[in-house]
Amino acid sequence: MTTWDVIVIGGGPAGHKAAVQAASLGRRVVLVEQERAVGGECVRRGTIPSKTLKETATALLGFQRRSGGVVEVTLAPQTQLESLMVRKDQVIAAHEAFMADELAQAGVERVHGRAKFVGVRQVEVQAIAGTRTTLEAPLVVLATGSRPRTPPEIPVDHEHVLDSDSILSMTWLPKALTVLGAGVIASEYASIFAALGVQVTMIDRGPRPVAFLDDELTMRFVKAFEGRGGRFLGEVQTRSVRFDGVSKVVTTLSDGTVVESEKLLCALGRVANVGGLALEATGLAVNARGLVEVDANCLTKVPGLYAVGDLIGPPSLASSSMEQGRRAVRHACGEPVGPPPELIPAGVYTIPEMSGVGLTEAQARANGPTLVGRANFDRLARGQISAATDGLLKLVCDGAGRKILGVHVVSEGAAELVHLGQLALVAGLEVDTFVDGIFNFPTLAEAYRVAALDVVRQRTRASAH
Repeated sequence: MTTWDVIVIGGGPAGHKAAVQAASLGRRVVLVEQERAVGGECVRRGTIPSKTLKETATALLGFQRRSGGVVEVTLAPQTQLESLMVRKDQVIAAHEAFMADELAQAGVERVHGRAKFVGVRQVEVQAIAGTRTTLEAPLVVLATGSRPRTPPEIPVDHEHVLDSDSILSMTWLPKALTVLGAGVIASEYASIFAALGVQVTMIDRGPRPVAFLDDELTMRFVKAFEGRGGRFLGEVQTRSVRFDGVSKVVTTLSDGTVVESEKLLCALGRVANVGGLALEATGLAVNARGLVEVDANCLTKVPGLYAVGDLIGPPSLASSSMEQGRRAVRHACGEPVGPPPELIPAGVYTIPEMSGVGLTEAQARANGPTLVGRANFDRLARGQISAATDGLLKLVCDGAGRKILGVHVVSEGAAELVHLGQLALVAGLEVDTFVDGIFNFPTLAEAYRVAALDVVRQRTRASAH
């Protein structure tokens, strides 16, 4: 048996961050990963492959828009999906190498093999060759990620009816695609395929996609999605899904609507990837939703055992997972945990992108008087130049119009733009900081000044009365 200060199980964004953070605090850390390289589903099947495809779709769509429609960009019938992600393997390899180098620089020991609990703080690792080693530590961080949740009534066969792990295995770009769900994964793939010319129908029991984001952002997203020929069918349930045995997947909804498509993507959430871990040896079990329950600092009900990342549930983003890994280790080591989780930005890589940090407008108004400044990108020179005139940036402020409570952006590049607002929130900067700030011209970042001026105008009118 080998003794360590910290054992981290899983080398995705959450586990990687937890291991590096623990090492930076002087702990002896071992990271167990069953795959050949670190990075997890995020690198190999999730974030990087989907964002590589999204980059191609955005480039094609952007070229057509920025040429003013003079140049028509269309994909040939029977376009191979893999041909739209030619840089995927290069990007994956580069990111895996970067993550591995960070672990090595931090002094984290890596063990390749399958982990299984044999005690509350004891983990047995079976190597590829079959040899077994037992590790022990007072602190164990579980970061094994998640797998697609497949309801029994959805006949996922990974050929006609696919899940989020198999969607990119399609050989050809389909003519029509049905997407069940309206969370992050569903919305990203729906908008990407719609931008590539696929007829996409997105179906969900909720009234709008990505419900944790500001509703004004998601309304604009739906408008853009439908403007490209997509359909969003909300507040409806799926009654049945079947492949007709020839060429169509037939989806029947609770209101009687029948949707036919070549392929169907089932993106109805994910469940904790804990198979083979023998959680029962720790006294821990997943809940009814298939997730591991934790408190605000990612501590499970078992002392010394933390769980982070996708296996604890939404928002299941790389950014939130990394924050959870960092927070869990700092809490376990008795260190200040830092800024609250709500100051971690959420970036959803739809077309257009949506990103937010802090309180949404609805959350702020529920707490008291609120002023909201808006900058529509059709007022920005860069917005006009880039054909991004449907973009929007919102500054959600207190009733006095001084303190910034939240920043929300919908536009291409929203996941980049939101970071300026995040820094303002962390630093406690007031709205007027953006009024007097000088921005490069022309840029989309000027939206901060336009939105701030909108708040100031409202503030002035209010004081005049």
